[in-house]
Amino acid sequence: MYLPPFATAGVTALGLTAVAARARARERAFEARFPPEGEIHDIDGVPVHAVVRGTGPDLVMIHGASGNSRDFTFSMMGALADRYRCIAIDRPGMGYTGRTDPAYDDAFSTRAESPAEQAALLKATATRLGAPDPLVLGQSFGGAIALAWALQGGPRALVLVAAVAMEWPGGLGPLYPSLGSAPGGAALVPALTAGIPETHVDHVIERTFRPQSAPPGYAAHIGGQLTLRRRSLRANFRQLNKLKPQVAEMQRRYPALDLPIEWVHGTADETVPAKIHAHPFVALVPQTNLVMLDGIGHAPHHSAESEVIAAIDRARARAA
Repeated sequence: MYLPPFATAGVTALGLTAVAARARARERAFEARFPPEGEIHDIDGVPVHAVVRGTGPDLVMIHGASGNSRDFTFSMMGALADRYRCIAIDRPGMGYTGRTDPAYDDAFSTRAESPAEQAALLKATATRLGAPDPLVLGQSFGGAIALAWALQGGPRALVLVAAVAMEWPGGLGPLYPSLGSAPGGAALVPALTAGIPETHVDHVIERTFRPQSAPPGYAAHIGGQLTLRRRSLRANFRQLNKLKPQVAEMQRRYPALDLPIEWVHGTADETVPAKIHAHPFVALVPQTNLVMLDGIGHAPHHSAESEVIAAIDRARARAA
């Protein structure tokens, strides 16, 4: 999911030490409420959190911006575990996965993992878990990571759900450059972690699912508060801030893709519009089977779960 502009209400004129202490306390509380659901693996020195459930062909599931693997453990993994070995992995800096380079954690840095770096880490993790050539599903930002993985080679097929794939017009708004910058990120991120109301997570979820509503229990399960931690805020803002030119470079290589691709997108998705991402991609990669869902927003894997599962089954059949 994409973050709307943060409200700074609730951040008082505390000193820097008090802000840092408050931020640490909230981070510990969030992690106690939303602990890892899977195992943490050491992948060339990087801790990577992966949840593995089910039996059958390997299916790697990659979450979007501001998210974590709980986006798939809420419902979809349970619906698929009778016929797929589902592997949901936290992307770098999100959930319980570390950074691919310790320098990316520096408060005064602007650097972050590219889609190619993220894909390489997830690919290595899948291989460690005995899934060197899985089906790969990517939602939203996770779609860009899935495509970067395909450009490196390895997946048997892709399932793209409301995916970011193409260069888009304009920017992300003033929030991302300011918080992705060295002085802005260093000064404001701790204050956000310390003071932003938890109700903000509910607003993000509401905007993500619009015009649908999140299913009952989703907000209590997803652990969106984990994204309010300083490390995750920095990773999220910096990765998003760098994404547009990285996708622009990737799209020049898409015509070389030769694997089966299933794409599911909602006609009412205003976060990642199909006319900017899905339709131009299909023109470049004609073996893509695009299914448009009338009236569905940015979360088809919840709002139209059966349609996404059908796309996974089609990808499996095409790969076979």
